[in-house]
Amino acid sequence: MIIMMTTTAALNAQQASGPFELIKLPYAYNALEPHIDAMTMEIHHSKHHAAYVNNLNAAIKGTEAEKMTMEQILGSTKNFDMKVRNNAGGVYNHDLFFTTLSPNGGGKPKGELAKAIDEAFGSFENMKEQMNTAGIGRFGSGWSWLYVTPYGKLAICSTPNQDNPMMDIAENKGVPIFGIDVWEHAYYLKYQNKRADYMNAIWNVVDWNKVAERFEGSKVN
Repeated sequence: MIIMMTTTAALNAQQASGPFELIKLPYAYNALEPHIDAMTMEIHHSKHHAAYVNNLNAAIKGTEAEKMTMEQILGSTKNFDMKVRNNAGGVYNHDLFFTTLSPNGGGKPKGELAKAIDEAFGSFENMKEQMNTAGIGRFGSGWSWLYVTPYGKLAICSTPNQDNPMMDIAENKGVPIFGIDVWEHAYYLKYQNKRADYMNAIWNVVDWNKVAERFEGSKVN
């Protein structure tokens, strides 16, 4: 097996100039093992995520979107071509995904987030089951989302490709607080075609403190 080694300097050299940058992970590529393997994490972050950043910067260069925030771009995707929509979604979705995972994750949420989950879904286990079902049932590539509706309630949906509930074109609109990436590049090296096994495993590394922060932040939007 060939182990890919990507240094910070190499990552920076690969990045196209522009307003958006590839986030640095707060943990090592092997930190989420055995639930997500090191090679998958490295390829996912240093190749796929980096490509979305580079492609977005290239797509918006010289346009009005170059001076817009990510939220502004997502809220007006119908005004841009598919390259902007796909790559803006790819950057936002992966930023959220990687920063809501942790080697110290797992367990259950606490406090207001736990109460909101119980209120919306009846129990934490019901919420997990519904998110798993949404992700497993997504035909092709996409995401399973836990998000806050415009009415302040938690809900679950699935979106295709790199779409998300923040987009103006979304069928289910709101603020995502946790998303599970069900593109094959997120799990295929370890789980092959067993998407359900991957989705069951990922709950062991969810950083509920970060998800709770996003939940609290959604209340001021």
